Amino acid sequence: MAQATSSEQRPQLYDDDGDLLMQADQRSDRVVILPSGDPRRATADRDRIRIQWGQHLLADLLAGRYRVFVCGVNTEDNSHSIIHQVIDQTDSSQWTQDAITSYARMFSSSVAVHAATDKEPYILKYDLDSLLILAILRPQGRSHFTLEDLSRGFATITKMLKGRRERLPVASVSFLGGKSNRLVANDGREATFESVLRVMYDTGYRGDVYPSPAMWELAPTGVFASFPFPESLDVMRKGGF
Repeated sequence: MAQATSSEQRPQLYDDDGDLLMQADQRSDRVVILPSGDPRRATADRDRIRIQWGQHLLADLLAGRYRVFVCGVNTEDNSHSIIHQVIDQTDSSQWTQDAITSYARMFSSSVAVHAATDKEPYILKYDLDSLLILAILRPQGRSHFTLEDLSRGFATITKMLKGRRERLPVASVSFLGGKSNRLVANDGREATFESVLRVMYDTGYRGDVYPSPAMWELAPTGVFASFPFPESLDVMRKGGF
């Protein structure tokens, strides 16, 4: 029997001529997902953060795919934030846009009086019955989050999730590309996605993370579907192959 050619062994994604018709060009919003690790090896440990490339966060939340959602909130205006979109479209929610911000403002004012020496940020809980939102409160008097804020916030969130199986699965925004709650690195620019994932991972967070919509246009730069990234990336950055 003749050996099958490589073209015959190539998996087919779509019916009929779909594979040919769906070849991406420079005009398409797209990402190139690179394989990482051995899919045949697995443990029961939650040892990685899954990155949900190409998935729609709002649709997944409203469809009940997650029990807990992590995002940011501020005391001034959340009308352009993801928390407002989620609450506005959740039928079981009794929260409103004004109530979201009012609760954050009231909590922040109370902290200023009774716990002024405590380190921020704090975690606010918005219970929508079908979904629990854990919102990191942006520090008072600042127009953005820092990576240090994110680290402290996720350290608390990890404690709130530990041993609570009823609070899983959990998803988080990437905190990048935000309008109401931006994330800024030490150099004043928006933080890299890798630095955000590293902060989350180091605090013990092992849930899912949704990239910002702008990240769907990263090709030809390859992306990975989970974090930590493979060691080969560090080898290449150091000049190796």
